[in-house]
This record gives sequence, structure tokens and C-alpha cells, in this order.
Amino acid sequence: MRVLGVDPGTAVTGYGVIETGNGHPGMGRLIECGVIKLAKRGPLPRRLHELHEGIVELIARHRPTALALEDAFYHKNVRTTLVLGHARGVVLLAAQQAGLDIAEYPPATIKKTVAGAGGAATSNPNRSMTPRISATRKGSRDSSRRASTSSYSARIAAS
Repeated sequence: MRVLGVDPGTAVTGYGVIETGNGHPGMGRLIECGVIKLAKRGPLPRRLHELHEGIVELIARHRPTALALEDAFYHKNVRTTLVLGHARGVVLLAAQQAGLDIAEYPPATIKKTVAGAGGAATSNPNRSMTPRISATRKGSRDSSRRASTSSYSARIAAS
């Protein structure tokens, strides 16, 4: 089974691809993780289009059977919640168009896996994953956190 985990954003979207079975013990083997960087100052519709194209390309290249995604969460800033909802919708659309099984997880479950506690700040991802991601993809701390979160989402779905 191959799972694509995505941590959507409208500037940076993290992703991770995990494969289970085929003799891979535990929670599977990390195939790839990284980020999709979108135009920071571009109009939202253009960034959402870029996000859709990026997710479609990942699905075509890796051929996952499932998508793992964080459930919607409610931010204090209503605009942030709404914009992130648009990004989630684009990812869900691409997965549905490809016929993937979709698994959504509460943010606290993913935070607990990434940071060690459900209420922890995600600015301090689990150190066992971060070096692997940082070595694979150069980028900001936010990029590494997003890639860590998406990879762990995929691992949760694959287990």
C-alpha cells in the first residue's frame, strides 16, 4: 500500500509518501517527502491552481492508493481558517479525481505523533524525522515541519 500524506497550505504544502507491505516492517518505508512552494504574493485562485497541479503530479508519479490529511481545524483568525479550507478542498478534489481512498485525522493525533503531545506546538517536530527531511530537502523550518507532519499522516494511515 502506498499512502500520500499532505499538510496543505497556500504558501507551502508539505507531503510525504510512505509504502507499507512488501516486507517493510513497522510503519513502512519513506519513499519521498518534500514541499510544494507556491507563489507567495499571487492571487489565491492562482495558488490553488498551482497546488492542484502539484498534487496531481505527485499522484501520477507515485501512484498512491490512499491520501492522509489533517482534519479541518479552527484557527483564531477566521480568514486563515477559510483560506486553509480552500487548500484542503483542492487536495481532496485531486485525490477524489484520482480515485484514492481518503483518510482524515484530527490535528491532535498528528501533533502527538510529530511533536510527542497532542497540544504541543508543531514548531518542534519529532527529531527522528526532521534530520532526514532536512537532508533531503533544503528549506525553511516551516517546510520541514510540513513535510514531517505529512509523512507522519501517511504513516498513521498506513498502520
